[in-house]
Amino acid sequence: MHPSHSRDLSQCLEQLNRIGIALSRERDTPKLLETILTAAKRLLNADGGTLYRLNEDGRSLRFEVLHSDSLQLHMGGASGAPIPFPPIPLYTPDGQPQTGMVVTYAVLHNETVVIDDAYADQNFDFSGTRRFDQKTGYRSRSFLTVPMKNHEGRIIGVFQLINALDPETGQVRTFSPDDRQLAESLASQAAIALTNHQLIDQLQNLFEGLIQLINTALDHKSPYTGAHCQRVPVLTMMIAEVACRSEQGQLKDFRPTPEQLYELKIAGLLHDCGKIATPVHVVDKSTKLETLFDRIALVDARFEALKRDAEIDCLKGKLAALEHGDPAVIPVLEQRLGERLAELAADREYLRVCNMGGEFMDPAAQARVRQIGAQRWMGPEGQDCALLSDEEIDNLCIARGTLNTAERIIIQEHVALTMRMLNALPWPESLRNVAEYAGSHHEKLDGCGYHRGLNEWSLPLPARIICLADVFEALTARDRPYKPGKLLSETLTILGRMVQNHEIDPDLFDVFIRQGVWLDYARQYLEPEQIDEVDLSRIPGYVP
Repeated sequence: MHPSHSRDLSQCLEQLNRIGIALSRERDTPKLLETILTAAKRLLNADGGTLYRLNEDGRSLRFEVLHSDSLQLHMGGASGAPIPFPPIPLYTPDGQPQTGMVVTYAVLHNETVVIDDAYADQNFDFSGTRRFDQKTGYRSRSFLTVPMKNHEGRIIGVFQLINALDPETGQVRTFSPDDRQLAESLASQAAIALTNHQLIDQLQNLFEGLIQLINTALDHKSPYTGAHCQRVPVLTMMIAEVACRSEQGQLKDFRPTPEQLYELKIAGLLHDCGKIATPVHVVDKSTKLETLFDRIALVDARFEALKRDAEIDCLKGKLAALEHGDPAVIPVLEQRLGERLAELAADREYLRVCNMGGEFMDPAAQARVRQIGAQRWMGPEGQDCALLSDEEIDNLCIARGTLNTAERIIIQEHVALTMRMLNALPWPESLRNVAEYAGSHHEKLDGCGYHRGLNEWSLPLPARIICLADVFEALTARDRPYKPGKLLSETLTILGRMVQNHEIDPDLFDVFIRQGVWLDYARQYLEPEQIDEVDLSRIPGYVP
């Protein structure tokens, strides 16, 4: 090394060590790329530089970061300013290597390239550099171009430094052999850090892909759960975004890190994974009498039998009247038949309506079902039977929804299974709460939720966010088997009552309404006819 350019070896090693530590700590890829280039510039006292990454197809280099101190240019990387240059192809259209440019030569030959003076060099095409200089008034002279190779020896990128500066005079100098060694050492460290980022990103993408695989399996298993699994995490993150900016109540202390928000997102994605083991006929139960098929058809057949019996009885009565010479009774018999058929038709239609399910069934309606079910009919074996079995009556008298007690327990078990499944996974420290949050999405502040009966003292705020998202999505979903999607006004009224009943977090509900999350979500995911006029002053549990 020239005496004027010499530097203390221990100082260089110390700088490389500090750079290595900084690179290993950086978690954001754009910032990492900028750190690599900035470190190279500082280490070798260069005026400018560019960092490129090899595209996935291995056939071109894309600009990632571009810096020039003297021109005050800072593009790409953490700056967010786009670099307006297209990728640099490594091959011609017919597949021949393009080695005319320094960066392409360095990559294709896996070789560091040092240029003392670009304007005097005859080996490479610097026409683009000259055009840039002419446009900006810059004078590009010395170049140092270093490939970055991963642990497998495969090139993943390249950085190029421009115009080494003398630390004493500030004049442009050439890059020395020692500069080259330092740059190659830095390139090795940078490649390791960048490869680690790529591996982490690939593992994260694989991880999220496996989650999507589970949700896709649920989607194919039941069309009534797949969209729910996709929408709840979206709404969860929308609520979390406004909650972490709020000063309302306990939300003023909710300031999650990016890692904690990602943990919440994963919990939202996996909150219903336990439904993978829930029987399809329970998940898809669209009517109260449905099992593998809707048994209302069997009830219809019994009514047809009762109608036939009524008609046979009428005909027998007419025949007896004619045999006894009493034709005057025939109109009476026909009137009774008409009344009976009308009664059977009304009862049949009533049961069909009851079979559809709803939000509430009063005791009087349940009593009428039992009264209808107590009628007798002649069964297929000739035996005298009740029109409805006890099990059918119990199902038709379900007060809310379409699930009976046993089926509701089966559905509720999906939360416990979700928690067991997720607790069995070797979560990293940053995702250690996924099982807790995902497995608590049916808990309520009053302790009456399931499956553990948590209350406001034991239900963490991230889990409460998923609770709110889950209920709102379920109420507005238009693809549920047992109900159409509710109007926005009706949905917010139900949620407000749940707040008043101490089931849903009031601070989350307040920010959910106040920041318009409900409307933003509705415009993206609800049918236009569901988005009705909402008077916020009439929403229970909310003070405008």
